[in-house]
Amino acid sequence: MPDSTIDYQKLRLDGIYQQNAEGDLMLRIKIPAGVLSAEQAAKICDISERFSNGNLHLTTRGSVELHWLDYASLATVAAQLAAVGLTSRGACGGAVRGIACSTTFAPGFETAQALARRLHRHFAGNPHFEGLPKKFKVSVDAGYQGARHLIQDVGLVHVGDRHYDVWIAGGLGREPQPGFLFEKRVAEERLIPLIEAVVRSYRKHTPPPKRLKFLANQVGQERLRELIRDEQTGAPESFAFRLLEQSLTPSPAAAGIVEFPVFAGELPAADLRRLAAIAAELGGGFLAVTANQNLAFIPVDGTSRQAIEAALAASGLEAAAPGAEAAFRICPGSHLCRMGLALTRDISRQVLDALGPKGRMLSWAISGCPNSCAQVQLADAGILVTKAVKDANGERQPRFTLLRRQGEGFGENLASDLTLNDLLQAVAGLG
Repeated sequence: MPDSTIDYQKLRLDGIYQQNAEGDLMLRIKIPAGVLSAEQAAKICDISERFSNGNLHLTTRGSVELHWLDYASLATVAAQLAAVGLTSRGACGGAVRGIACSTTFAPGFETAQALARRLHRHFAGNPHFEGLPKKFKVSVDAGYQGARHLIQDVGLVHVGDRHYDVWIAGGLGREPQPGFLFEKRVAEERLIPLIEAVVRSYRKHTPPPKRLKFLANQVGQERLRELIRDEQTGAPESFAFRLLEQSLTPSPAAAGIVEFPVFAGELPAADLRRLAAIAAELGGGFLAVTANQNLAFIPVDGTSRQAIEAALAASGLEAAAPGAEAAFRICPGSHLCRMGLALTRDISRQVLDALGPKGRMLSWAISGCPNSCAQVQLADAGILVTKAVKDANGERQPRFTLLRRQGEGFGENLASDLTLNDLLQAVAGLG
C-alpha cells in the first residue's frame, strides 16, 4: 500500500511517478540526446537487476524507465546514476524535460546531437527551469523528417550551417495541437537565450497545470511573440559555445546504422548488458535510443558495421532487417502505468497479426490513454485508447480511435469508439 507519509507529487520533479495503487514507483532516467555510453548502460542494468524487476522501458523521447521500485531504494539509485553522469531530475513534473534528439539519423545528426547535449547540460536539474506550470519539452532534429518538432514546447530543426528553425507551442495529450514556426534560421549561439525567454514567458503567463500551447491559444501567436520578445529585452543576445563542442558518435551517413529491434520498448537488462558489451568493443562505446524505442549502433565504417552485425548474431541477438517488421511505438499502457486503459503490448501484437502487406509498410503507434505518450498523431497509423466501458459481465473494455497521417500535420481520425474487434477489422484493410 502507498505510504501516507510520502509526498508522491513532490517526487515527480526527481523523475518519479507512483506506478500503481500499491505504491510501486516508476523512475525515468534522462539520457542526454538519447545517446547512452556502454558504461552507463551497464550501470542501468545493475540498478534494474538489483532494485527493479530486471527489465527496462525505452521511451519515444530517448529516456529509460525503471518500474517496480520502492521508496527506500531511491537514494541509492540516484547515487549510482550520478556515478556515471546520469540523472532523473526533471524527467517528470513541471520542469524542462530531457532534451530529445533526432533519431532519423539524417545528415546533420552529429550537429543536432552536440546541441542537444549542450542544452541538456544547461537545462537539466537547473532550478531556474523547474517549478513550471507543467512539463516543458524541447527537441533537436536533424531535419523535418518525422515531424517531431510539431509536438514540442520548443522544437529545433537543423537547416544547415549550425542554424535552426524554431517551432513553439506544440503538444499532444487530450487536446493535441501542432506547434507554429516562431523564427527561421536562428544561429546556434542565440538558441539558449531564446529558449530561456520562452520558458520565462510560459512561467509568468500560464496557470498550472497548463502547457505553453494553452497560452498560445489564450493570447494568440502574435501576442505570444511579443511576450517572448519582452523577456529577451536586456538578456544576452548570444551564448558562446565551446570550440570542443562535438557529438559522441560519427556521422551515421558514413556507414548507416545497425538497429536492434526492441518490441514495445521492453528490454531485459540482460540483453542490454550484452548490447553494451558489443558497443564497448565495436561500436565506439555508445548506443542511441531511437524514437521508435529501438537501440542503434552507429558504426565508424563498413568494416565495423559488419563486425557489429556478426557479434549480434553470435550472441543470439539479431539486428533489424529493413522492412522485416512494421515500426510500432507503444506506451506501457495498463501493463505498467496507472493511467493506462488497455494492455497495449498485447493489443499491438494482435494488430500486427491483422495487418496486410500494405499495412506492414506503415509506421504504427498505440497509446493506452488519451495522453498520447506514444505520439500516435505522428505515425502513419495511430491507435488511441480513449476510454474503457463495462461490458455485460462488468468487465472494462477499451474503446479505440484510429488515426491516419498522410500529410505534414497530425494524423486525422478515421474511426472512433471502436471495439477491439472493430479495430482489428479496420487495420486489416489499411494501406
